[in-house]
Amino acid sequence: MRILLAAALLAAAPAFADETTGTILAFDRVDGVIVLNDKTVWELAADVAVPEDLAAGDKITLVYETAGEEGLTKIDSVTRAE
Repeated sequence: MRILLAAALLAAAPAFADETTGTILAFDRVDGVIVLNDKTVWELAADVAVPEDLAAGDKITLVYETAGEEGLTKIDSVTRAE
């Protein structure tokens, strides 16, 4: 019984929100790809709102969801960082 309960809880594990801040090294608005100065590459879904005048050199915060060991599941928002 405990094994079944543990398996059910793991299967229903929620996604966790996280965020990162960095400076844009490159931004391809058409393909929805942002490369930060630390060389991480972030692919944006078509429904993610991005500031109209976002460009290389801008400091941004990306809020995204992770699912434990499954990794990144969704980018929720892209905003300018102060």
